[in-house]
Amino acid sequence: MMAEEIPVLNLSEWKDGNEADKASFAKKVNDICHNVGFFIVIGHNVPKEYTEETFAMSRKFFALPTEQKALIDKRKSRHFRGWEEIGSELTNNRVDVREQIDMWTDLEPHPADIVPHYLRLRGRNQLLPESVLPGFHNTVDKWVSSVAELGDELLKVLSASLELPENTFDNFFGPERQSLTKLIHYPPSPEGQFGVNAHKDSTFLTILTGDVSGLEIQTASGDWIGVNPPPNSFVVNLGEMMQAMTANYFLATPHRVQTKNERYSVAYFHGPRLETELQEVNVPKKFRDAVAKSSRHRDGRFMARKAETEAGVGDMNSTFKPTVFGEQLWNYF
Repeated sequence: MMAEEIPVLNLSEWKDGNEADKASFAKKVNDICHNVGFFIVIGHNVPKEYTEETFAMSRKFFALPTEQKALIDKRKSRHFRGWEEIGSELTNNRVDVREQIDMWTDLEPHPADIVPHYLRLRGRNQLLPESVLPGFHNTVDKWVSSVAELGDELLKVLSASLELPENTFDNFFGPERQSLTKLIHYPPSPEGQFGVNAHKDSTFLTILTGDVSGLEIQTASGDWIGVNPPPNSFVVNLGEMMQAMTANYFLATPHRVQTKNERYSVAYFHGPRLETELQEVNVPKKFRDAVAKSSRHRDGRFMARKAETEAGVGDMNSTFKPTVFGEQLWNYF
């Protein structure tokens, strides 16, 4: 499959099907993740009203005066959680034209001076006072819990698609998982700039929904195509760690946002515990042989770290593979 449009998968075929149906579905997912790295999922169990309520809360938050949004300014958090104003974030040393809130899994923090340094990412989210935006955190938390269940189901699908036991990735993720939720507001992209510049996601699995078009992915031919999902669906893409763990059989695909209109999106990045060791799963030989025969897969690279970019390494041309999940995250803070 070398699609010039994003494949749509109905998850009910997996959830409600017999063994033959599930095997057929897993095979489709294998093909998509090997060749495209993105798909749209419908037939999921995330209640539509949860998503609608979260978008409503997101719009209300980003419409607040700056001084109220700054109550949870990310710079106040030693765990890198909270709100960032437009222009605060860089991707590949280029300014992203968006504002956002970063919320990670809420866990008891380690001491501030703990080593290795990546363990300092574990902690509590900053909470917006209830008087400022009543119901904000409860609404978002309810959506996150439901989408996390979808993430767990997709891990089973991905395991089965590699002809591995369904619990392979779920067991790997373990307890105290560290997942990220982003609420994002994009103003119209200025000429020659992007809401978020071209990149690959650094984690494992991303589940995204947006209110208008603007998301684009890079195809195998190098062209950029727009992603226009149907209502009540989610865009799913694989991250660099899934690429690394499958010995480059699955691909993390470059993507970006350039929008003519104001855009809101909510992204959930499904991840394991910080201490998780990043080891390749036992991918069957036929899949490893497929990688060996494809220069696109065999030579697959990763996002360059800041020091690499400054040293002249291309944006997505790093060969560095962290050995621990937290180390991978720490590279981007």
